[in-house]
Amino acid sequence: QEQLVESGGGLVQAGDSLRLSCAASKRTFGHYAIGWWRQAPGKEREFVAVISWSGGTTYYADSVKDRFTISRDNNKNTVALQMSSLKPEDTAVYYCAASWRGSYERNLEYEYDYWGQGTQVTVSS
Repeated sequence: QEQLVESGGGLVQAGDSLRLSCAASKRTFGHYAIGWWRQAPGKEREFVAVISWSGGTTYYADSVKDRFTISRDNNKNTVALQMSSLKPEDTAVYYCAASWRGSYERNLEYEYDYWGQGTQVTVSS
């Protein structure tokens, strides 16, 4: 079973940048697409970004496009989410998740097989 651990969350001010990291436990990591999701208090979990198993394809939610960048290093079994120009509405618990098979967008929760525990990101105004 794949285990995912997020890190890098914290408290920042609006306009700041933050880099989240997702570390996987097994060599099979390289076979999965990895997505980032987030859940704000009182809201449903929403899709943020996804990167294909090779790293050659990425897809972003409109709300973070041009501000967030997802990348991966399969040699280190890690995926990063570089977030810039952060806004208070980006405040949420951020989760990484692994998807074995799914659509190009991978923006539906049922397409993901494994989830991490999440890391809190708080953006103050």
